[in-house]
Amino acid sequence: MCGIVTFVDNEAPQVKDSLIQTMMNRIIHRGPDDSGHFVDEGVAMGFRRLSFVDVKSGNQPIFNENDSMAITFNGEIYNFRPLREELINLGHHFSTHADTEVILHGYEEWGEDVTKRLRGMFAFLIWDREKQELFGARDHFGIKPLYYGKMNGTFFVGSEIKSFLDHPNFEKQLNKKALKPYMTFQYPATDETFFKGIYKLPEGHFFHYQDGKFTMKQYWDAEFDADDESFDEAVDKIEAAVSESVKAHSFADDGIKVGSFLSAGVDSSYVTAMMRPDETFSIGFDQGYDETKQARELAAKLNLKNTDAKLTNDEAFHKFPLIQYYLDEPDSNPSVVPLYFLTKLAKDNGYKAMLSGEGADELFAGYTAYGYNTNSKAIKWLTDQLKKLPKAKRQKIANWLKHHKNFHGRLHMYNNLAAARDSFIGQARVFTPEEAEAILQPEFNDAPSVQAIVDKTYDKIDDRDVPELSKKQYLDIHQWMPGDILLKADKMSMANSLELRVPLLDKEMMKVAGHTPAKYLMTDQGTKWAFRMAANRHLPEEWATREKLGFPVPVREWLRQKDFYEEIVEILKQDFVSEFFDQEKILKMAQDNFEGKTDDRRKIWTIYTFLVWYKLYFIDNFNPHEEVNLVKAGAKA
Repeated sequence: MCGIVTFVDNEAPQVKDSLIQTMMNRIIHRGPDDSGHFVDEGVAMGFRRLSFVDVKSGNQPIFNENDSMAITFNGEIYNFRPLREELINLGHHFSTHADTEVILHGYEEWGEDVTKRLRGMFAFLIWDREKQELFGARDHFGIKPLYYGKMNGTFFVGSEIKSFLDHPNFEKQLNKKALKPYMTFQYPATDETFFKGIYKLPEGHFFHYQDGKFTMKQYWDAEFDADDESFDEAVDKIEAAVSESVKAHSFADDGIKVGSFLSAGVDSSYVTAMMRPDETFSIGFDQGYDETKQARELAAKLNLKNTDAKLTNDEAFHKFPLIQYYLDEPDSNPSVVPLYFLTKLAKDNGYKAMLSGEGADELFAGYTAYGYNTNSKAIKWLTDQLKKLPKAKRQKIANWLKHHKNFHGRLHMYNNLAAARDSFIGQARVFTPEEAEAILQPEFNDAPSVQAIVDKTYDKIDDRDVPELSKKQYLDIHQWMPGDILLKADKMSMANSLELRVPLLDKEMMKVAGHTPAKYLMTDQGTKWAFRMAANRHLPEEWATREKLGFPVPVREWLRQKDFYEEIVEILKQDFVSEFFDQEKILKMAQDNFEGKTDDRRKIWTIYTFLVWYKLYFIDNFNPHEEVNLVKAGAKA
């Protein structure tokens, strides 16, 4: 796992050399083991290394046989060994045993189609010295980040936006169109990032950049095509796929420790049960909001070592500004806090890589928001009968439910009968667009609408003959997962120089998930039921059927505890805040919540998150790798 940064322009090589090293230093946390860079008349490529495979000779950039191409790569390729053998048989000569070199020779042999052959998590850049062309790609699901943009004649691309900041041609401007959608989604939801002119390369895409021209193309997409199979057959296939994927994701060179995260949920528990690592890690808060007890119990049942830690409210709350710095863009998902400390715990105990359970909810329909919203058997039965009606009649009933006064079971019936496009925007909905507009300054209301953002994804699947459940999964796979779940997984683990592997989020797993009938996923018994029953073969009953909690975080207590509340209000009162918000309204919102008159914790936390992030990047110009303590970032050291 590594960090990469590259820029393309016509500056002299000696100028590029100094700049690329400064830019590399900004992301040293992604790769403290080693570094490398390459500069010629057209490009500067930088690399920070966290080494796992071919530790002795795998440093980058790596060149092909005649030095005409160079590659930098962030990630892991889980099928690199058979690809290496195939390429050797085709006449390619390798100078290392690293998976990086397999991508390079694969590009020589198959061109951009190399992306279709790779299995893993990756973001890579290949410079063709003869053509003066840059080729880059991001993995199927967007597990590894890749950002790009062109400013003042310089093309930037890299693992983290912060690595661009020190280049003189980079113009740091806020993208005003990103704020309003963020208020609803809680994470950066637009293709253009919060930094104007800088974009995210979408998951499953590659690009070419040559002679100042940028072109991009999608090479892979999630497919849903249910097989005609029994429930037991579906469970058998899921079990086999999980077993194989966990094994593939567990490798490392001798001496490199790989463990797993463990919570009370089924996903990480299933991964742990299949992996049987030397050690598992768990995190909790010392005042409630704690799953470490259940994690210890499962580890004991599996005869595994479990190491856990309890966070104090003070240490968690005051590390939040640093966490937002590492995220590059604001993300108000409270789980970023315990995830940061969990990855630090594993790193401090000598681990370089951990397996985690991300991906199962999206691939196997694990969210209650997909439609599992009642415990009433009668409502479930009635809803199932109504779902058998023709589409037009179902949607007519859904429209009636949408505008009817609330009654028990209404939400469950509506979510199951309405078209996905009309009822589902993903896993987060903090402010409605109208609520956001009411507190934002007018210039920030000129932004893409929530519906336009989700419609862009729905347009790609609405003409397919798939259940509405699959459409909701598809939206989350392309929006919530890369925008929030995988963003925080990558940034929080790499902040602590730790690699996070996600065996449940793999293109081979997607093949199985896409062929699993929807009726086996969302059932009367619960969410992702076929997946749970596969896990049930390896876990105690109570773990396989346990409800998902995620990383519970005491945000409510923080916003109603006097000292934390006063620190938040201190930010809300600062002069720069009026540029974005109606200060009177947001201060009233915070006060009413503090006094218990309302429960607007998610809204206040989302506003606070953005302001903390903005202050770090646009006022304090914060850099933790300089001799500056966190007081400058608005936090306690």
